[in-house]
Amino acid sequence: MINRKLRIGRIPYANLFPIFYALERVGDFSAYEFVEGVPSRLNRMLRDGMVDVSPSSSIEYLRYPSFYRIVEGHSISSRGPVGSIFLFSERPIEELGGADIAVTSQSETSVALLSIILKKFYGLRCTLTVTDDPENSGKEAFLLIGDDALKYSTGVRKRASTEEKNFGTAGLPVFRACGLMMYDLGDIWYNRTGLPFVFALWIMRPEARRNKKLFDKFLADLEHAKEYALQHLPEIAKHAPARSFMSEEDILDYWNKLDYELTEDHKKGLDLFGKYIKELKL
Repeated sequence: MINRKLRIGRIPYANLFPIFYALERVGDFSAYEFVEGVPSRLNRMLRDGMVDVSPSSSIEYLRYPSFYRIVEGHSISSRGPVGSIFLFSERPIEELGGADIAVTSQSETSVALLSIILKKFYGLRCTLTVTDDPENSGKEAFLLIGDDALKYSTGVRKRASTEEKNFGTAGLPVFRACGLMMYDLGDIWYNRTGLPFVFALWIMRPEARRNKKLFDKFLADLEHAKEYALQHLPEIAKHAPARSFMSEEDILDYWNKLDYELTEDHKKGLDLFGKYIKELKL
């Protein structure tokens, strides 16, 4: 560890673009090696010691708490709509009992959250089928996350004939277009619990601290990057890859839904998520 770079996992989603954009600009990052991958891949790499520190699915930490240490003060969370974790369905969510739902292979946290919402909040029994291409699975309902969800939901909104209208008894705003309803899982969680949902944490392997000087530098750089990013979102939006399918205004609206903090309130939401995971044996 002493003689090599700190290996940092990098999720290539729009939700983390401001942090990594800033991290590469606020200081000397020559001592860092960025390893890119979707959440499920980085979870495995972190678990296997191939990455030292990474934003990682909250379910990874909840399942293996003894493997990791939390980087305090940092997360990817939402208090209400998250804007990039969507269930698309031909039927209202409360009518999905018995349905076979296609779910993404990219994030176990989002799949677990959907399971909790269906079983705990709506009392539904459904089959969740993992696939690399949920939207083309032929299922009547499917789950998308990250940039895939942003792209698909942007298209749905453009085609939507009715916006911000409640359907069925879900009691939540949804969009309907081309026979599909669109539910934001962060919105449902907050509506039912009143707590933030922590989609990802920054977590590290304990041995990452062996080079204390380098790790302390990373912690300072990460904190500075978060502060810089939150103060310069309009500027950063001009460089976001998501501009290929979203306007800068829509990108900013999305980023402003996100919460990059990790307070006691966030930890309460994380603990409740963990409680439900154990209760439902997910």
